[in-house]
Amino acid sequence: MDLNKENMKKIMTLIVFTILVLLGLQNIGLVLGGLFFVLNILFPFILGGALAFVLNLPMQAIERRLFGGEKLRQSKLVRKLARPLSLVLSILLVGGIISIVLLVVVPELAASFAGLGANIEKFLPTAQAWLENLFQNNQQLAAEIRGLELDWDKMLDSAITFFKNGAGNLLNSTFSVAKTIISALVNFGIGFVFACYILLQKETLGRQVKKALYALLKESQVKKILYVSSLSYKTFSSFITGQCLEAVILGTMFFVVMSLMGLPYALLVGVLIAFTALIPIFGAFIGCAISAFLILMDSPTKALIFIILFLVLQQLEGNLIYPHVVGNSIGLPSIWVLAAVTIGGSLLGIVGMLVFIPLTSVIYTLFREYVHTRLKEKKLGRI
Repeated sequence: MDLNKENMKKIMTLIVFTILVLLGLQNIGLVLGGLFFVLNILFPFILGGALAFVLNLPMQAIERRLFGGEKLRQSKLVRKLARPLSLVLSILLVGGIISIVLLVVVPELAASFAGLGANIEKFLPTAQAWLENLFQNNQQLAAEIRGLELDWDKMLDSAITFFKNGAGNLLNSTFSVAKTIISALVNFGIGFVFACYILLQKETLGRQVKKALYALLKESQVKKILYVSSLSYKTFSSFITGQCLEAVILGTMFFVVMSLMGLPYALLVGVLIAFTALIPIFGAFIGCAISAFLILMDSPTKALIFIILFLVLQQLEGNLIYPHVVGNSIGLPSIWVLAAVTIGGSLLGIVGMLVFIPLTSVIYTLFREYVHTRLKEKKLGRI
């Protein structure tokens, strides 16, 4: 190896990097503490970036449909007002959806849960009698079942006492809770303002980032970074848009069909299915299990009908709706979707499930392109 100036520089860089890694491993506690400290400072801006990404999806659609085409090119006033009006409309749209959930769905869910309590009270003695009849040949087990005290009032009093104790413990740390709430509101406020600045000036920020990248890095490296960023944005936006739309369609289908069939808790089940359907693969089945249990308290026959209905609508959604709404936008084979959901759920819960699918899709696409390039270089393209 020729020990010229360039090679010596590379060797020194490698030595310094190795020393830093060893020092970091020896003081891993301090390193993690420093990382969490920096993350805590940057959290409002990370939150703002996430809000900007979510708000940008409806804002782009509004700007394109209302202010696009000839209107945007011909009028200076339209060009100036297009972005702020689109941002305001997208914020109103998201806020309106949240308001509908809070003002319409929540009271209905509260009424459903109130009725559920009465149904549970009626269901417990029925279940006890059914179990006694089922195990009537086993006298010892039947006696144990008859000895169970299913006193609903006593159970309710125990639950109230539990929550009272919890509330008492909560009041003892009122200052800490208030501080946490205020901190969360401040972080959200800073993040929201930061998101608005990003969306109003996203083209300018994009040009500035490009200039900085070209100034600091080689042109080939900048092109790779821009390509990966573009691929990531397209994949994440397509997945989030399609997944949300598919969840809304599925939840609406359950609400409408259950209402027409006279099944109980139609709105509650529709909302539950819509939310759980955001979790790929397993979500809808989790919603089905919870919903079937709720309906079972009202009528076992209706619960069986609901399960059959779920299987029918799930097949309809999986074979017709999902391919057209989400389609192959993420370009990820089913086995890797399952792996992404499992790993993401283990690391970050539901958020991990949602993030890891498009993230895995980006990695899969980049690796596939790299493999094809290497095979082409080796003239093995037919393998």
